[in-house]
Amino acid sequence: MSPVPELDLTDPEVIRDPFAAYGRARERAPGARLTIPGLPPTWAVLRHADARAMLSDPRFELTADSFLRPDVPEECLPYMRTMSERNGAEHTRLRRLVAPAFTARRAAAFRHRIEPIVDRLLDGLPGGVVDLLPHFARPLPMEVICELVGVPDADRPRWREYGAAVAAGAGPRFAEAIPGIVDGAKRAVARRRAEPGDDLVSDLLRIQAEDGDRLSDVEMATLIWHLVLAGQTPANLIANAVHALLRRPDQLALLRENPALMPRAVEELIRWCGPTLLTIPRYAREDVDLCGVAVREGEPVTVAVASANRDPRAFDRPDRFDVSREVGGTGHLGFAHGPHFCLGASLARVQTGVALTALLRRDLALAADDPDALRAPDPGTWRLTSLPVTL
Repeated sequence: MSPVPELDLTDPEVIRDPFAAYGRARERAPGARLTIPGLPPTWAVLRHADARAMLSDPRFELTADSFLRPDVPEECLPYMRTMSERNGAEHTRLRRLVAPAFTARRAAAFRHRIEPIVDRLLDGLPGGVVDLLPHFARPLPMEVICELVGVPDADRPRWREYGAAVAAGAGPRFAEAIPGIVDGAKRAVARRRAEPGDDLVSDLLRIQAEDGDRLSDVEMATLIWHLVLAGQTPANLIANAVHALLRRPDQLALLRENPALMPRAVEELIRWCGPTLLTIPRYAREDVDLCGVAVREGEPVTVAVASANRDPRAFDRPDRFDVSREVGGTGHLGFAHGPHFCLGASLARVQTGVALTALLRRDLALAADDPDALRAPDPGTWRLTSLPVTL
């Protein structure tokens, strides 16, 4: 692969339209070199098949260096190393124990508990112009997590504060919220040990491997805190989906006329405008030839999801947004791929489908003069800073 395209992630054109920027690079070569101020250069895989292969390749692994570690009190440290940072047998063991609680069937069965949450949030919106991001898309995942984990009603205002802090992103407010989130997670585990209920924690307490292995209390509390952290993915996905549909009246009308298309529409929205632009970087465990580039041991590698999900080698007419599209066997990479495929993918799909179904029953329209100006200048996440609509 020569020459290797180079993309500066501070380039306004890359930030404004990463799909076009990565797409031009993808048609020149299967990989690129990303430059980020203050960080070492990172290799990016651009094509769908290569991306799937890399994400499944044990020669590339997630490490502590893959994540920004917040400054937390010492007693919180045992809970900071989530399943995402574990590899090999350690990761396989945890995945085996938690996966039964996150199946597509269990997510679908949880739908009837998400629907009243969505309706309550929408019914509480004022008339006229309202920003759906802080008043609907961001609060929804935390409300769902509270229901999923079995948080008592009296404790939920505190958890809503945690969710707002996580939504604010990395910084002092986020770090200050972590001890409270961890404490709340520990109390949720202790409560369900004493009094099992119809929730995720109780399910996990009941799950036991054939060899008798179970999750420890620390491992369960870590999983709960990680769910809180991951809650921003469906928040950004729902906001992006509403934005995309309101800007394309033909697709909006098609979905309203054919509600049965919602599962396909959700997959297409994840492919087309999912929030993940770049996967969490993996590090090469040895020297590797990747897409014709000599990647040295210890160098970071990411997948440009914004490129792979619009690769014409994997998708017919990939730059066309079509809610009736059947993604097919190749699948999008909005939830990554391989051993670290997103554990909560099924729940995120159900949550997004319920939210969009309820919203489409209402008469709403974008209330922004320049919808493109709502986009955050974030090279790693395709997300909005606000979503004003008229109701």
